[in-house]
Amino acid sequence: MPAKPKPAKTQQDRAVELLHERGMLRLAELRRRGITAATVARLERRGEVVRLARGLYQLPDASLHAHHALAEAAKLVPKGVVCLVSALAFHQLTDQVPSRVWIAIGRKDWRPRGGQPPMRFVRFPRERLQRGVEIHEIEGVRVPVFGAAKTLADLFRYRRVVGTGIGVEGIREALRQRKVTPAQISEEANRAGVWKAMQPYLEALV
Repeated sequence: MPAKPKPAKTQQDRAVELLHERGMLRLAELRRRGITAATVARLERRGEVVRLARGLYQLPDASLHAHHALAEAAKLVPKGVVCLVSALAFHQLTDQVPSRVWIAIGRKDWRPRGGQPPMRFVRFPRERLQRGVEIHEIEGVRVPVFGAAKTLADLFRYRRVVGTGIGVEGIREALRQRKVTPAQISEEANRAGVWKAMQPYLEALV
């Protein structure tokens, strides 16, 4: 007797399966896989998916990474890069826990307003936005984060926004933990045009 064919997966089944695989997805990504907004809304009403932010979904029992907010931000701002205080915290070079996710975007890039997670946007020139980007996977999401040495230089470049103290703390911790070398810091500082501002601190800490 021939085996009965397996029933076709429903949209709801596919949505849950995709969220298991990918961690979190935007509604646009689900729709590209043939899952309608109405299906996602039904799943949300039944508590089978959770809306993290406008158009961003996750399973209710998903385990949350320590840097969960960075994954959310990366999904909501696909052209952005985690920067400044958030990048420093990601690299474990500060004790500060940023209340907002700091995101670098281009001069003319669109940015969302309000919602979760809270984000602080800084507009970078294109060459600074494309340099020194590392890709880290958090909850199945590819999250662009500036590298440690690049972040230290950026903190001094934007010291009027973040203050000098956080940059000095970052240099101290980066050297203590041996995550960067003085040569790497000076190279990035020269590229960012902030070597004169960073030099006294770096020399004192070295």
